Amino acid sequence: MRTNQRGDALGETNTIEVYSDILVVLGVAGIIVPALRRWGVSPILSYLGAGAALGPLGLGSQIGNFPFLYWFTVVNPNSVAELGELGVVFLLFLIGLELSIKRLVTLRRLVFGLGGLQVIVSGAALTGVGVTAGLAPTPAAILGFSLALSSTAIVLELLAGQGRLTSGVGRLSFAVLLAQDLAVIPVIVFISIAGDGGGESVLASIGIALAKAGVAIGAIVLFGRFLLRPMFQLVATSRSTELFIAAALFVIIGAGLLAHAAGLSMALGAFVIALMLAETAYGKAIEVAIEPFKGLLLGVFFFTVGMKIDFREFLREPVALIGVVLGLIALKTLIFAGLAAAFRAPWRVALETALLLGPAGEFAFVSIGMAVALHLLPAPAASLVLAAAAVTMALTPLLAMAARRLPKKPAAPAPVDSSLMFQAAAGDRRAIVVGHGRVGKVVTSLLAEHGVKFVSIDHDAVSVARDRRAGRLVYFGDASDPKVLEAIGLSQAIGVIVTISSRKTIDVIVERVRAVRPDVLIVSRARDEEHARRLYALGATDAVPETIEASLQLSEAALVGLGVSAGLTIASIHQKRDDFRRILQQAAKQAGREETHAVKASAAGPG
Repeated sequence: MRTNQRGDALGETNTIEVYSDILVVLGVAGIIVPALRRWGVSPILSYLGAGAALGPLGLGSQIGNFPFLYWFTVVNPNSVAELGELGVVFLLFLIGLELSIKRLVTLRRLVFGLGGLQVIVSGAALTGVGVTAGLAPTPAAILGFSLALSSTAIVLELLAGQGRLTSGVGRLSFAVLLAQDLAVIPVIVFISIAGDGGGESVLASIGIALAKAGVAIGAIVLFGRFLLRPMFQLVATSRSTELFIAAALFVIIGAGLLAHAAGLSMALGAFVIALMLAETAYGKAIEVAIEPFKGLLLGVFFFTVGMKIDFREFLREPVALIGVVLGLIALKTLIFAGLAAAFRAPWRVALETALLLGPAGEFAFVSIGMAVALHLLPAPAASLVLAAAAVTMALTPLLAMAARRLPKKPAAPAPVDSSLMFQAAAGDRRAIVVGHGRVGKVVTSLLAEHGVKFVSIDHDAVSVARDRRAGRLVYFGDASDPKVLEAIGLSQAIGVIVTISSRKTIDVIVERVRAVRPDVLIVSRARDEEHARRLYALGATDAVPETIEASLQLSEAALVGLGVSAGLTIASIHQKRDDFRRILQQAAKQAGREETHAVKASAAGPG
C-alpha cells in the first residue's frame, strides 16, 4: 500500500487512495482521451496506453522516488478493476438488447460449430507449443486454453464503434466470442481439479459445474419471462427516470451476479437477461439509459488492461516476449482463418475476423492468476505470458485497422445484355446524363418534358435492366471509361450532366470529358462547396453543391414555419444564395471561367 501524505488513519488512507485512483481514471476519460481523439487516436488505444503509463507497473512504481506522482497514477488496480468489469457486463447487455432469441438460434451453427472448434483446436495447438517449450502437460494446457480465448470487450466495442456488429465480420466474431464465454466453465473446472490434486472425479466436477450453470441460466430466463414486464411496467408508471435507471441496473447486475455464482461470467448473465428484455417494450428505453454507463465503464476496463502491461518484461526477456506476442497472434489467426474457410466464410471476412480474434483476452488474467495461486504455474512463466497477453490486446485496434485495409477480391463482372448498350449514330446530338439513380431520374424526366434529346447511362447492369423493364430509357455504361464516352457520342454531345454521388468518379468523368471536349457544357453534382471548387478547377461549367441547396430549402421551410413572413424569408434566402454564388464565381474564375450558374441566381426580391 502506498504512503498517504495527507492522513494517518488507515480508514482515511484507504478512502483517499480509492478516490485518488478513480480521479486519475476520470482525468484520463475527460482530458487525455478527448485530446488524443482530436489527433485521430482510437479511444481504446488511448485508454490502454494511459493505463500502461499511469498504472502500478508504469509511473506508479516511481512514487517512492517522486511522491507527487501519488495524485497522477494508479498503484492499487483493485480500486478500479471492479468498475472496469462492469463495463464488459454493460457491453454484452446492450448487444443482447439488439438481438433476440430467434436471431441467436440462427447463429447456433457458428457458436457451437465454428466457435467450439476454434477453442478446441487453438487450445490444443497452444498446449503443444507449451509442451515443446518444456512445460509439463497440465501447465501447458492451462496456458494454451487460456490464451485461446479472445477479448470480448475490445473486439465487440471496436465493431460496435464502426457500426459493423451486423456485418459478416460482426456476426462471425460475436458467435465465436459467445462460444468462448461458454468455454470459460470447463477451463475453470480443469484448473480447480488440477489444484486439488485430482481428488475429485473429473466427470463429477464437470457435471456439477454444468448443472449450476444450467440452474443459473434457467433462473434468469424464468425471471425474464414472467417478472420483467410487470416490474418495468410498475417502474414506468412512476414517470421517474432515476427509478427506471435504478431498476435497469438492478436487473443487469443481479443477472450478472447470479451467473457469476454459477461459475459463468457476469457478462454472460447480463447478455441472457438482455435477450429477454429485447422482446419487451422497454428495451430501447433501457438502452438509452445504460449507454453512458457502458462507455465510461468500458474505458475503465481498457485502462485496467493497460495497467497489466509490465514494461520490465521487455527489459528482462525482450526476444521471448516479442516471440510470444507474434507467435500467439500468427498461430490463432492461421487456425481460425482455416476453420472459417471450412465453414464457407468469404476469405476476406475470415481473415479479418481471424486478425481480430488473434490476440488474447481478459479471461487469461483470471485463469492464469488462479493457476499461479494454486501453484500450478511458475510465476516467471506466468508473468511473461500475461505481459504478452496484455500487449496483444493492446495491438487489437491496430490489427483491426490493418484488417480493414485488406484488398478486396474483385467481383466477376456480370454479363451485360447487348441491348442495354448504346452506340451513338453520326450527327446524333444529345445531352449525356451520367447516372440514373434518384437524381438522374429527376433530371431525365425534366429533359424529356422540355423536349431535350438525351442519352442516360449507368454502370449498374442490374438496375439498368430493371429501369428498362419499367419503361425508362437508360443504357449500361461506365462513363469514366474513355471508350464508353466515345461510344455514346461525346464528340457530338450538346452537354454532359453528371448526377452520380461518388466524389472520385465524378472528378474522373469531369476531367476526361473536358480533355476530349474543351467546348462542351458540363453540369455536375457536387458533394459540398469544397468539392464544387475542385470541379471548377477540373473544368466543370457548373457544379451544384447538394449541401448548399438543401440547407437553403431547409432554412426557408423552417423560417416560414416559425412565423417569419414569406416575403422576408424568400428575400433572405435569395441573399444567402447570392453569397454562395459569389464564392462559386470566384472558384470559376480561378479555373479560367468568368461566370457560373451552379447555384441559382436570385430573382428580384419581393418589394
